[in-house]
Amino acid sequence: MSKSRNACMLGSHNNRNAYDWWWHSFSAENLKTGELESFFIEYYVVNPGRGGEKPLFGQIPGKQGRPSYAMIKAGKWGSGKSQINNFWGSSEFKGNNKIMDVAIGPNRASDTALQGSVSLSSEEAEAHPEYMSDPGEMSWDLQAEKDISFSVGYGASLPFRAAKLFAMYWHVEGMKTRYSGRVTYNGQEYRVRPETSFGYQDKNWGRDYTNPWIWLNCNCFRDGDGRLLENTSLDIGGGCPVVLGVPIGGKVLGAFCHEGEMHVFNFAKIFFQKQKWTCTVHDDRIEWEIRVSNRTHCLELSFSCLKESMIRINYENPRGERNHKDLWNGGEASGVAVLSERKSGREVCRLRGERGGCEYGRY
Repeated sequence: MSKSRNACMLGSHNNRNAYDWWWHSFSAENLKTGELESFFIEYYVVNPGRGGEKPLFGQIPGKQGRPSYAMIKAGKWGSGKSQINNFWGSSEFKGNNKIMDVAIGPNRASDTALQGSVSLSSEEAEAHPEYMSDPGEMSWDLQAEKDISFSVGYGASLPFRAAKLFAMYWHVEGMKTRYSGRVTYNGQEYRVRPETSFGYQDKNWGRDYTNPWIWLNCNCFRDGDGRLLENTSLDIGGGCPVVLGVPIGGKVLGAFCHEGEMHVFNFAKIFFQKQKWTCTVHDDRIEWEIRVSNRTHCLELSFSCLKESMIRINYENPRGERNHKDLWNGGEASGVAVLSERKSGREVCRLRGERGGCEYGRY
């Protein structure tokens, strides 16, 4: 797979009404308790062609406008959850257009390493609602090994990007990523181990965000005997694709790698692709019920995540609109994945998934 889709997609021809981001999520061991906890880090830029040395915000009350800044968003799910946003002027953003090599101020990210930190006081968070941030602090120094990748296919290819066919694009270079290193979160030290990081890295870019917004990833699967499967990974994403300004209805696409054998489910391939999905918001949890099939196999997913462990993740689009105000985002989803043969109905595997990344929102 070409790593070029993990590169920066904003050149001089499309940097005034677009965003680009690189997302990382993983589990880390609390050195005090020994428990695994779930974290995320995102390197983000919006409308760099409109800005300069200082960040421009779109959410200032009474002064909504087009934003332009580079942002580091980092935090954790579960106990002590938060999202901490720090901002730089767009001139502080550097992105390679051939490979993943991103710099935002002193923060760096590549396909093999991440270093950085965020910090915001309670006073600053309260005084600046345009930051859309919780208070807190987090720093990280991580290495990354990307074992499994997933390409969405021709929909994110160069001709489709050049034609600006879709409003939002997706690429998953690190569908399963093994992170190692250290994290410090609000004074607590964490160790990140490759075998228990259950890590993930993807990227999105475009002119707006999908509505509804759906994501489900899992790299911690066990079989009926409780055996951890080292080479099994799930990733589903979707919503309502907008093609040349026209919504084409609710769609999902994704992949399930079962012990090295990749099964891709992509609505854009048209033939032999079937899907049915629902995402339900309950008082205490969110549920994902997804059934997808291709020419040879069917995948059924039933996952849920408790709201108390999730955050409502905050973004404004390149026009300065914050449409998604209930975009639930989590890192502790659990459930069941069943893969079966399409013609015979024979069950290939039935697995229990834990520590899954998840997202759902609709406006």
